[in-house]
Amino acid sequence: MVDLSVDLGFIGLKNPVIPASGTFGYGEEFLPFFNLDLLGAFVFKGIYKNKRMGNPPPRIQETPAGLLNSIGLPGPGMKELKKIIKRVYQSTSTPIIINVCGETDQEYLDVAEYFDRMEEVAILELNISCPNVKSGGRCPAQDDKHTYRLVKQIKQSVSTPLIVKLSPNVTDISAIAISAEEAGADCISLTNTFLGMAIDLESRKPLFSKIVAGLSGPAIKPLALRLVWEVARCVHVPVIGMGGITTGQDVLEFILAGATAVQTGTINLIEPSASIRIIKEIEQIMKEQNLMNLRELRGTLKT
Repeated sequence: MVDLSVDLGFIGLKNPVIPASGTFGYGEEFLPFFNLDLLGAFVFKGIYKNKRMGNPPPRIQETPAGLLNSIGLPGPGMKELKKIIKRVYQSTSTPIIINVCGETDQEYLDVAEYFDRMEEVAILELNISCPNVKSGGRCPAQDDKHTYRLVKQIKQSVSTPLIVKLSPNVTDISAIAISAEEAGADCISLTNTFLGMAIDLESRKPLFSKIVAGLSGPAIKPLALRLVWEVARCVHVPVIGMGGITTGQDVLEFILAGATAVQTGTINLIEPSASIRIIKEIEQIMKEQNLMNLRELRGTLKT
């Protein structure tokens, strides 16, 4: 019998598979496909203080081995989300993670403090890395000093464990990760989508209103693996890896690179029950390789 459980230090999960923010709605949309109790945890779609409409269409564009999205984080606002959280909490014992967003540092703080007061919320994930909200703008995760300042402010104001989600669109992601850790982050998750763009040849204009969009899917897996490997070597807090994961083998590669857990993303849009298949594949591969638990594998990449 293999042991799929993982320990993030502040919480234990039954397995390492966590559907990522923006690809899993609010969890309840997936109830017709599988029991949420089978997951390690799951992340709600990113939330701001007030209701948001998101970016105008078109919002998505398929690419070879990937997907460009410029959704713009539409959502009901934190007060309406509170009602959804209470409803979903009644249907599962799996830890709920809230993806905290903000246009300003104060908004990040307001949202974090609001959900910190909810017993139904197990973890906060600070989304300081969304690539498709402001045209040409910089997110906090693109500056180590801003990252430190914001994470420290929020850690001083909340008691709920805090994951900090990083951006790949930087020169040195390790410096950003170290700043987040020094500011008090309990865990680092990476990576968000890579900046890309699509062009409409007939109109000779960018396809998306914000010009750039976020690239996800299998195309980014090699890039994400490298970033997870770099960050896992320079921080002491757990790392949650993501980027192009579609199989159990993908998950185990991220764990070899140093991740403690993973988040599944684009695959959830294509195959709603993919996370459950991936969990089964992890177990099967571990049996084939005579691995009793994931600790035997984590961070053991031979370089």
